[in-house]
Amino acid sequence: MTPEDGAALADAPDRAADGRVPAAATELGATVVSAAASLSDAATREWDDYVLRHPRGSLYHTARWVRFAGEVFAFDQRYWMARDAAGRLVGLLPFVRQRSVLFGARWVSLPFVNYGGPLGDSAPIEEALIRAAAAAQRGYRTALEIRDTVPGRPAYCRTDKVSMLRDLPDSAELLGKQLGAKLRSQIRRADREGPTVVVGGHELADEFYKVFAEVMRDLGTPVYPAKFFRQLLRDVGTDCDVVVVRLQGQPAAAALLTHFRGVTEVPWAASRRAFRATSVNMRLYWECLSLAIQRRSQRFDFGRSTKDAGTYAFKAQWGAMPTPLYWYYPLLPRDAGAAGDSRVANALRRAWTRLPIGIANRVGPAISPGLPW
Repeated sequence: MTPEDGAALADAPDRAADGRVPAAATELGATVVSAAASLSDAATREWDDYVLRHPRGSLYHTARWVRFAGEVFAFDQRYWMARDAAGRLVGLLPFVRQRSVLFGARWVSLPFVNYGGPLGDSAPIEEALIRAAAAAQRGYRTALEIRDTVPGRPAYCRTDKVSMLRDLPDSAELLGKQLGAKLRSQIRRADREGPTVVVGGHELADEFYKVFAEVMRDLGTPVYPAKFFRQLLRDVGTDCDVVVVRLQGQPAAAALLTHFRGVTEVPWAASRRAFRATSVNMRLYWECLSLAIQRRSQRFDFGRSTKDAGTYAFKAQWGAMPTPLYWYYPLLPRDAGAAGDSRVANALRRAWTRLPIGIANRVGPAISPGLPW
């Protein structure tokens, strides 16, 4: 049991008796915080305009991403908003309610990705949004998790995860020089196998998923359903690319990239074990970085890693630097400490790796949407 799994014996009802989200508002001077279960077209534009203006606004804060993250698995969404005395939007905090037979219900900002949390005109407004969301769950067995980049929130916090980021030069040629001869040699190793690299969108979803699902089984992790990626590429596709490296006519490595406000991120990438000796994973990341430069991104986000783990070292060799992630649990005591038993989690992962790929890919998609990955 981890803090996010067992967390929270928390606050007020998910919905009022008539099905509406409760208005339980809190006031901060002239600022009022309230929640909505959905946004009108006008409110969606207002919400997204605010995300684009805010220095910490991410693709995942946008209304279309929150809507996608909820609708793909029929999970509820909640949009907390802070307004000043003139009715102007001065802060927001999105949530999606995950449901799991194993772990119960949990409101997360935001599930499936590394970034979420409140955006506000000031720190007091952001804290008021968190307090309002927590108060809306008091007394109910619903966890509250906020995946943030801001330190020092008044809540129990996990700090074992980091994002790995590197700035990008103006050209792939400059990037190659920065990476050095040894890394360039590893990238070129795959050329001996005559790789084919393709970049596209939804038409590559099945090839991406074939690679990703196999690797998730190998890692001991139940894989997301294929519909997650298909709907993502349909609903958010203008800000996404799929990169596939084929060897011997088969997809050997693949990645799904997002692009937003000058940052390219690789939330999901995988290379098949059968092709690892060819350094196809190195070629994949080179292609992803090159594509980000073509897209004129200024920064590349290699995604989340546990400090000093194998993936951390792999990303660091590309020049990526760690940026702390803060996962808050407002409904746990600030001094709660770790409640997890890693031995149980590791045993479950080892058991999963022994499942035949066909069974893993049938069972995994049924349970993965509610898991706290």
